[in-house]
Amino acid sequence: MSLKAQLEAIIYAAETPITLEQMTQLVKESVLIEGAADEAEMKSRVRSALEELVGEYSTPSHGIEVRQVAGGYRMSTKPEQHEVVRAFAKSLKPPIRLSLPALETLAVIAYKQPVTVPEINDIRGVDSGGVIGTLLDRKLITTAGRKQVIGRPILYKTTKEFLMRFGLKDVNELPSMEEFEKLVAESFQSELIPAESADEGNDVHSTESVSTEDSPASASLHETEKAG
Repeated sequence: MSLKAQLEAIIYAAETPITLEQMTQLVKESVLIEGAADEAEMKSRVRSALEELVGEYSTPSHGIEVRQVAGGYRMSTKPEQHEVVRAFAKSLKPPIRLSLPALETLAVIAYKQPVTVPEINDIRGVDSGGVIGTLLDRKLITTAGRKQVIGRPILYKTTKEFLMRFGLKDVNELPSMEEFEKLVAESFQSELIPAESADEGNDVHSTESVSTEDSPASASLHETEKAG
């Protein structure tokens, strides 16, 4: 079996993005048989085979692609196939459901991380304690130590699970705030993300005020983005 075929099978079977280092170890014997002299050469051959695989899947004859996500490689549907896949996905129960307040809080954390709950509350204008618990339960965020100020509040940041769920290589691939607001608005219009007010504590933020020009979180994040 060719090296490229082995890598293709590994990426297809992997439940989470698999790294270059992991794949190199898995196909180590095959690469050695082909005459690789040392670890560096093995990794170089695996990288070359991966680049060929990525190139082959990028052609119009394939509906899926091999791309880098969260530090590893995984297979995913191409953007031009999203509508037909979305039609199929609408018949399935989504693995993770988030309300609009939870999405807004997640956006604040993603764009401002690491950030504390008081800082999130200042941006959103409401208590975010309840939705923080929801996002932690969903493993979309995690703690990142404590801020060195009075009271030493806990800092929060996004996780690898967040990158996987949103199909991002890293946080540098986050869309602009305008794109994020459009994505959220479209998601709610198509009822793909039903609200979950019951498990989000005291957060009573109106869903109608999010994804608009006058949303506190939106305005503050826009100011941050312009300043950056």
